[in-house]
Amino acid sequence: MRPTRRHLLSLGASLVLAACAHVPSPSPSPSSPPAGGPAQGTPPLRGTGDLGLVIERASGSVQLVEHSGRSALARITGLGDLSHAHVVFSRDGRYAYVFGRDGGLTKVDLLEARIDARVIQAGNSIGGSISQDGRLVVAQNYSPGGIRVFDARTLTPIADIPAEYAPGQVSRVVGLADLPDQRFAYALFDGNEIWVTDLSDPAHPSTTRYPAGRQPYDGLATPDGRYFLAGLFGEEGVSLLDLWHPERGSRKILTDYGQGHEKLPVYKMPHLRGWAQAGGEIWLPGVGRHELLAVDARSWQQTARIPLLGQPVFAMARPDGRQIWVNFAFPDNDWVQVIDTDTRQVIHSFSPGKAVLHMEFTPRGDEVWISARDSHEVRVMSTRDFSPRARLPAQSPSGIFFGHRGQRIGM
Repeated sequence: MRPTRRHLLSLGASLVLAACAHVPSPSPSPSSPPAGGPAQGTPPLRGTGDLGLVIERASGSVQLVEHSGRSALARITGLGDLSHAHVVFSRDGRYAYVFGRDGGLTKVDLLEARIDARVIQAGNSIGGSISQDGRLVVAQNYSPGGIRVFDARTLTPIADIPAEYAPGQVSRVVGLADLPDQRFAYALFDGNEIWVTDLSDPAHPSTTRYPAGRQPYDGLATPDGRYFLAGLFGEEGVSLLDLWHPERGSRKILTDYGQGHEKLPVYKMPHLRGWAQAGGEIWLPGVGRHELLAVDARSWQQTARIPLLGQPVFAMARPDGRQIWVNFAFPDNDWVQVIDTDTRQVIHSFSPGKAVLHMEFTPRGDEVWISARDSHEVRVMSTRDFSPRARLPAQSPSGIFFGHRGQRIGM
């Protein structure tokens, strides 16, 4: 989502960690489980390998779902403003941490289908991450700008790192990604920088700063944790940091991908977080372009441009890397296109519903779940023959997050 212009809050007394407001943990929600869900009380004994959450952005709720049976198990309410929400998972798969737009950080017990803990940690937040060892949860904030660190078990605040890039100037933070060795990388939209913070000693965090180019709007870590990429909104290109050799600093790649083409108005910022790497190439949406860019993952040179019907938002690779699924910004946001990475051709275009916001593959990629916000449902599709498998009612669904993300770097 394109960052909005908001006044940053001051860094006075309101920023002390004691000001993080703890909200009492609500009791398990009895509110109308979807048809086929369990009766009230403790759900039957089960594993966590096929569990996930669907964000219901308009109602401040999430649906607990399982993909083996393609069913909704429960609705959990009381999560605040989820108009821009992100979810990460504990390493054992039991808990999900939901980051809301209103600064709420909510720990959800997936096995008991209830809120375990909740804090209001900021005024405006757009996501977060979890550390390599699973002990730290980190929120990235617009206001106050910076990151905040919490104990993953209790949500007790541990550290506060304002993104003060110049005296009295604090930036909105985007693109937060966990890295090996208890590090986190993130971009400063207003500060034009990439920061890497080492939390191996959470009581004494250390941060290294790198130039990024104008207005980095999102970021991602490669699946092996070696590279951090920040897409640039204020200029063409992507900022790249090699985390194996940080002493070399950052550099810009794809600086001329729009050369000779008129840049179109941007109705919704593309997201890099979905991540698409396949066949030794990285597939990225172009800002203000009706195309997808393929980039060699070793030389970082552009290798292909795939024409699309609209401006891509998410470009996500099926786990085997053979397909890239793309959704679009308005006015083409009812559509999804599928690219074959071998032939580099669009092989399927279809409309799964109104206002498609997100997609999530099952762990081995046999199916994809697609949220259609204005159709108020989630569609489950086969990735082999594109046939429909299931339709689940949902209240203005947006993000879909499955628990296998908890075993992946940068997710």
